[in-house]
Amino acid sequence: MTDTVMAVIVPDGAADHPVAEYGGKTPFEQADTPCLDALARRGVCGLVKTVPEGMFPESDTANLSILGYDPAVYSKGRAPLEAVSMGLEMRPSDTAFRCNLITLTPGGAFGQKVMSDHSAGGIDSADSHQLLAYLHKHLGSEAVRFHGGVSYRHCVLWGDCPPYGGFARPHDILGKPVGEYLPDETEYADLMERAHELLAAHPLNARRREQGLPEANGIWLWSPGGKPLLPSFEQKYGMSGAAVAAVDLIKGIALCAGLEAPAVPGATGDCRTDYAAKGRAAVEAFEGGARFVFVHIEAPDEAGHAGDAEQKTLSLARIDARITRPICEYLDETHADYTVLVLPDHPTPLRLRTHTGDPVPYLLYRKGAETQGPAAYCERAAHEGNGPYIPRGHELLDYALRR
Repeated sequence: MTDTVMAVIVPDGAADHPVAEYGGKTPFEQADTPCLDALARRGVCGLVKTVPEGMFPESDTANLSILGYDPAVYSKGRAPLEAVSMGLEMRPSDTAFRCNLITLTPGGAFGQKVMSDHSAGGIDSADSHQLLAYLHKHLGSEAVRFHGGVSYRHCVLWGDCPPYGGFARPHDILGKPVGEYLPDETEYADLMERAHELLAAHPLNARRREQGLPEANGIWLWSPGGKPLLPSFEQKYGMSGAAVAAVDLIKGIALCAGLEAPAVPGATGDCRTDYAAKGRAAVEAFEGGARFVFVHIEAPDEAGHAGDAEQKTLSLARIDARITRPICEYLDETHADYTVLVLPDHPTPLRLRTHTGDPVPYLLYRKGAETQGPAAYCERAAHEGNGPYIPRGHELLDYALRR
C-alpha cells in the first residue's frame, strides 16, 4: 500500500475531561510534551471514534480499530486474545475468561462486599502466580484451568462452559457491592465466591495486610470468548511489523494479526513501567526490518482508573520524552519518509475512573508532507483541528497511510 515506515503510539486511556486542579486543563494540556506538540504543529490533528456505537469501550475493541480491524466483525472478547499472548492452546470446546485478581472489603456476606480495587493494588506477577496456582490446585479441573498472566491480569480456560449472558467489567463497579453485578449463572458466581474464601485465608494475603497492601482476596471473571482469528496485517497493509506492549491483550492482538510481539524487560503494564525500554524496543524493531511498529503504553489508563491526576500527567510526559522522542529521532536519522500516528485507544477520565466510548484525539505527522497544524496536541486542539473527523475508527490507518 505504501513505501513509508510507520510508528503508531497509543497512550492507553489518555484522553480526559478538564480537571479542576489543573485550572480546567486536561492531563494532555497540563503535561510537558514538547515532542508531541512539535509534531502537532507540523501535522494533522482531529477526532476519531475507535469504539462503534453499541459496543463496550474496551481496549480490545479500540485497539482492533486502531490496527485497522473492524471490531464489529473481529471482536470476540479480550480474554481469548490474552490467552493467545500467554501461549495457551485453546481447545475447540474452550472459552477463555479474563480473570482479574481483585480486592474485596472484609466482613459481611459475599454479595455485600465492595469492589475496592480491580487490580489488587497492582499486585506483582510473582505473587499473583502463586495465588493462581493455589486456585488451580483447589478449584481447577480438566475443564476449568487457571493460568497466570501479568500482574492482576489472568485467564481461565473453561471447556464446554455453561451458557452465559453478560459479565460486568470490574473497573466499572469500583466502590460498589458486588452482589448485584455477579453473573446470573450460578456456576460462575459460585466459583468467584469459593475463590474469595480460599484467597482470604491465604498466607500471602496475611502478609499483604501486615505490609499495608491491598489484599488479592478475590477474582472477577469477565469478557469471555472463543478462539480469535484475524486476517494477516502484512497481507492487509503490505508491511511487516511488531507491537511493543506489556499487557497480554495487545500482544494477543498482535500475534493473531501476524505481528511480532517482543518481550520488553521492565515493561510492567502500569505506571512503574520502563518507558525508555519501550522506546528502545521500538527502535530495535525498526532496526530489525519492521516497517510498522505499534507501541502501547498502559500507564495513563491505570492512572485514570485510580483517579490519580498527577500520575496520569507524569506518564504522558514520560511517553513524550522516553518513547516518542527517541522514535522520532531515530526515524529522522534513518528515513527520508516516515509516518507517526499518536492516539489514545479510548478515554479513561479521572472523574469517572472507567472507560468511555467518546471520540479520541489523533495526531498524524508525515515527514515530507508537513502542514500548519495546531500549537499543541490535546483534546481541545483535536476538536478545533485541521484533520477530518473519522467516525469509523478502523478506517483511520488507511487514511494515515494514504495521506
